[in-house]
Amino acid sequence: MNIFRFFEDEFKSIIDQMKSAGNLPADLDTSRVVFELPRDASHGDLACNAAMVLAKSVGVKPRDLAEAISAKISEIADVTSVDIAGPGFINIRVEPRLWANEVDDIIAAGTDYGRNGSGAGQPVNVEYVSANPTGPLHAAHARGAVLGDAMAGLLDFCGWNVTREYYINDAGAQVDTLARSAHLRYCEALGRKIGEIPAGLYPGSYLVEVGEKLAAEHGETFLDADEADWLEPVRSFTIDAMMDGVRQDLRALGISMDRFSSERALVDSGSVAAAIERLTNEGHVYRGILEPPKGKEPEDWEPREQLLFRASEFGDDTDRPLQKSDGSWTYFASDVAYHMDKLDRTGGPLINIFGVDHGGYVKRMNAAVEALTGRKGMLDIRLCQLVNLMDNGRPVKMSKRAGTFVTVRDVIDSVGADVIRFIMLTRRSEQTLDFDFARVTEQSRDNPVFYVQYAHARACSVLRQAGEDAAGEAAMDRLDHPAEMEVLRQLASWPKLVISAANAHEPHRIAFFLMDLAASFHALWTAGREAPELRFIREDDAALTAARLRLVKATALVIRSGLGVLAIEAREEM
Repeated sequence: MNIFRFFEDEFKSIIDQMKSAGNLPADLDTSRVVFELPRDASHGDLACNAAMVLAKSVGVKPRDLAEAISAKISEIADVTSVDIAGPGFINIRVEPRLWANEVDDIIAAGTDYGRNGSGAGQPVNVEYVSANPTGPLHAAHARGAVLGDAMAGLLDFCGWNVTREYYINDAGAQVDTLARSAHLRYCEALGRKIGEIPAGLYPGSYLVEVGEKLAAEHGETFLDADEADWLEPVRSFTIDAMMDGVRQDLRALGISMDRFSSERALVDSGSVAAAIERLTNEGHVYRGILEPPKGKEPEDWEPREQLLFRASEFGDDTDRPLQKSDGSWTYFASDVAYHMDKLDRTGGPLINIFGVDHGGYVKRMNAAVEALTGRKGMLDIRLCQLVNLMDNGRPVKMSKRAGTFVTVRDVIDSVGADVIRFIMLTRRSEQTLDFDFARVTEQSRDNPVFYVQYAHARACSVLRQAGEDAAGEAAMDRLDHPAEMEVLRQLASWPKLVISAANAHEPHRIAFFLMDLAASFHALWTAGREAPELRFIREDDAALTAARLRLVKATALVIRSGLGVLAIEAREEM
């Protein structure tokens, strides 16, 4: 049994005993109690926050409660010492064999070690990328794409029924502008001189190919036709062409969506009206006049009665308009309908990955989903900060093809999908990320993806050298060196780490874990070079060799499992 789960079960028994003895309230909530690796290994094998999170409910000082709980923990078999640090943190030391025994479970489970059913088959919808179909995906989209796909992979690993979804914003003025831009390139393909691209149209050369395809398929049909006659077919053709490119880029990045949803189809189907009707029937819609936005001078503000959603009743800063002055629906109204559609299809919960420029949508969308479901927490919106593209510390110039930005395809062609996927998770999503082409392609410990993949390749090399059957049954209690113990603790923490990362919707924790595990394994390998008695293969001690080779095999399996969650190749040679 996993050591963390073992102590969680023992702790539950201890709490039940103390409740029965009248020493603790019968309704004491222990859900926030955790057993985890201490930040400083010198503090022990496990750290527990029980006294810190329970003392207030119990009505005693944290240290007094820590002493009572520690006395019980010290009676558990194989616990060698229990210390109290600071105001009441409990640090536990155990016999090394408890850690070493975990290796057998890892090898038995293989790359499924850590896979669990905490999601219990419940549905969850993860919507990500969802870029406007007005051009190729740019490098900043890659971060949201990787975050969303890693989130989906993590939840799937934890037993959730995941739907990966892309929302196509194919309604509104921006796609009409796209159609006009493509029509201009269509005229160019048929020999017309178009001169400089007019302001307000999309200038990227990626539309040259679209124009040529339009000309090849439709000839001169739209050349001198009125805009009213060509706008819709050119718009549909161009959106399809743009989305074909998006799908190709996503596949190149290792991403396969389960569903592409169309905003235009949603509007045309009457779903927006249905969503507003549902909110109206629930009493969440009214006609009224909004206060002037902050920063507006009174003379700039024209008060107008509008159809409004009572967003402020659900935590938003203000109520939100649902209809424009011409009677058409606002973008927010379409978003409400789309989220209702997702909820009706899947039953929720929903996760959205947005760029940081969409931060203003968080409160209003959470308000809408709460109004639609009557429940808090059904929508989690994660914002991705910007990506700074550099090469040797200097900003990377724009893409010639895109005209204004570096495309995802440019980055994939330069460094490969694995590098992009890993590096994009080496910072929390709300932190700005520097992506330096020179650094992410160098083969050194300063390159995190190389460092992790090299740890796996190094482990595979050791196992090849030792022979296929060398990591057979062994007495794992032979492993007790501090460098070995560090690797063992990291390995045993993988199942717990996976669940906590999934519950927090933070797949970057997987990348952090893999970097820490790789560092511990490389340190162990280096220790063997400096001290022959620590080498994995000992010609003079077959039993110790077998134990260490099983440790190496377990390390390779856990790294492969972690990289698999992130959809990154675990290389066997580098």
